[in-house]
Amino acid sequence: MKKYRLLFSLLSLVTSTILSAQTGLIQGKVLNAITNEALPFVTVGIQGTTTGTSTDINGEFKLPNLTPGNYNLEISLVGFKKKTLFDINVNNAKPTYIEITLEETSTDLKTVEVTTSPFSKTEESPVSLRSINAEEIKRLPGANRDISKVIQSLPGVASTPAFRNDIIIRGGAPNENRFYLDGIEVPNINHFATQGSSGGPVGLINVNLINDVDFYSGAFPANRGNALSSVFEFKQKDGRADKWVFTGAVGNTDFGITADGPVSKNSSLLVSVRRSYLQGLFSILGLPFLPTYNDYQIKYKVKFSDKADLTIVSLGALDQFKLNTGIENPDEEQRYILENIPTNNQWNYTIGANLRLFAKKGYKNFVISRNMLRNSAIKYKLNVETDANRILDYNSDEIENKFRFESTSRQGNYKFNYGVNYQYAKYKVNTYHE
Repeated sequence: MKKYRLLFSLLSLVTSTILSAQTGLIQGKVLNAITNEALPFVTVGIQGTTTGTSTDINGEFKLPNLTPGNYNLEISLVGFKKKTLFDINVNNAKPTYIEITLEETSTDLKTVEVTTSPFSKTEESPVSLRSINAEEIKRLPGANRDISKVIQSLPGVASTPAFRNDIIIRGGAPNENRFYLDGIEVPNINHFATQGSSGGPVGLINVNLINDVDFYSGAFPANRGNALSSVFEFKQKDGRADKWVFTGAVGNTDFGITADGPVSKNSSLLVSVRRSYLQGLFSILGLPFLPTYNDYQIKYKVKFSDKADLTIVSLGALDQFKLNTGIENPDEEQRYILENIPTNNQWNYTIGANLRLFAKKGYKNFVISRNMLRNSAIKYKLNVETDANRILDYNSDEIENKFRFESTSRQGNYKFNYGVNYQYAKYKVNTYHE
């Protein structure tokens, strides 16, 4: 009898351990969007259920024992705008951490009516803002987790050929869009980009590092200058603060590795590198061109205090376009392509830092960045690589250095934003054509 009791106890322990390992956890922190101060006693609940909790004195909360899946979170506090976060993914591999910011609002305590909308709204763009979270990007059929292709499916965006990621908003040119990654402007978000445009066949930004995207099709925020067609705000996740995690992924066209974890007690690092394997597939299929792309994405964040933090972001790509001269007995179309298309190499990078300083009624941003794109193309007659056979040699550089200061504050129902922007650009072209 004792043996059966012992066996039963062991089975119960194993079962409970397995069940606990199959549940997930949402944890995070709620902050004041203007002052960055922690907000205690905020109600955080799962939409459509009675599951919920409140933040502690440090603004932190936990929602444990959740079945893996997607959840909508409702966050509310008297004196602040109610907020809903959609499609928060929970899995049993690691906790889901989110940092939530709430905006203050005036409230008449005599008559209080709280309403919420599924669409995000801001003072600058009450009707032209569309927010997209990472789960929407991953789920869209045919998008292959490519942010640019998801954008092309939005209202007001014109359709383009399937092999291009050009973003055309209500008839505007692709170079009239502006892209920001954690507040740092990124001129190009695609591989094999067409010079002078932001379009290309494959997206450069890794969706696994993205938290959500804000898409402005009009009424652009005052601190986003030089935008004619649209503004895109890409917000990245923060690296984990507890331990290092490494993740590998294989997509339809590439494979990559992502790592995130703590660097010190108050800083974290998020890194992603990817490389395509299209060149192998194209070679097997006997196509006359072999494209290869590589990219990296880095985010380093350090919190000096609750009132000051620094974010350093870098994004870059190396794209190579070679000819498949090893084809045996090429047909007429293959010969034409091999004889006319040049070999092309392109690389680009953006690196920038964003320093935020919070005060009692607002915050200030100091942003400095540099980006560069180099294009080169070369062609030899009959693909015999000698100086005598060289018929095309093209090289170009685009370099931009930028500085932006902005101050945001709130006085009652009014929000004030002012700043200054400096930009130094340099272009260089060297061309030989026979």
